[in-house]
Amino acid sequence: MPKFAANLSMMYPELPFLDRFEAAAKDGFRAVEYLFPYAFAREELAARLKAHGLQQVLFNAPPGGTDAASIDAAWAGGMRGTACLPGREAEFRAGVALALDYAEALACPRIHLMAGLLPADRTREELRPTYVANLRWAADQAARRGREVLIEPINLRDIPGFFLNRQDQAHAIVAEVGAPNLKVQMDLYHCQIVEGDVAMKIRQYLPSGAVGHLQIAGVPERHEPDIGELNYPYLFGVIDEVAAACGWDGWLGCEYKPRQGGQAGGTSAGLGWMQAWR
Repeated sequence: MPKFAANLSMMYPELPFLDRFEAAAKDGFRAVEYLFPYAFAREELAARLKAHGLQQVLFNAPPGGTDAASIDAAWAGGMRGTACLPGREAEFRAGVALALDYAEALACPRIHLMAGLLPADRTREELRPTYVANLRWAADQAARRGREVLIEPINLRDIPGFFLNRQDQAHAIVAEVGAPNLKVQMDLYHCQIVEGDVAMKIRQYLPSGAVGHLQIAGVPERHEPDIGELNYPYLFGVIDEVAAACGWDGWLGCEYKPRQGGQAGGTSAGLGWMQAWR
């Protein structure tokens, strides 16, 4: 049976961020993910997790910047990672070090390393050596602390210019880096928009051992998974079947914008899709 993690950056938007942990637990979630923890003290986040019986299963390394203020400014200014950007290696390393400190404090097993945006005057082939070198360094640092690091293909409609877009690209990068703790964050929403054929890609990649985390959302509006063109009950069955055969035991992050999310109780009201899978 799939294990669902609430994405607290998108879900429960009517509540202050720190109150979303309690809301998720009350709705039956046993795990959470979100974009960034850096605006909050590690001790405060750890206390929220413990108080509500939640596991932290994923968050992102900084999109840029090296402390809470500069990280917030980088995200607000459109930065979406530094891993592929020549000349930003020191910033990337400082961000990874900070993320690993948070991961240790929150007992979080994995961190997403955002690739970054392709500069207008550079090609992916030109940036690939920087990306591979940065990932190899980050995987080594993460392994020393018992963590996984992930890379995620993201569609160009949501993030124009993002460096990494396809599942085959991501798996080729993982193979080139050659670190057992570097894995792919397979978001089925992005996969459907860019490539389609989602069920067959689950069957192809989940048994490889190189998928560390799955995420879900309805396509195309990114609402609940029972809204849109993807047949998630079928896909959940495929995931269960393949996971049982290959031993995959990961989480499915609910990284969607609730259709009624701006209303009090709107996220909870849209969780009917999850009842059959608890």
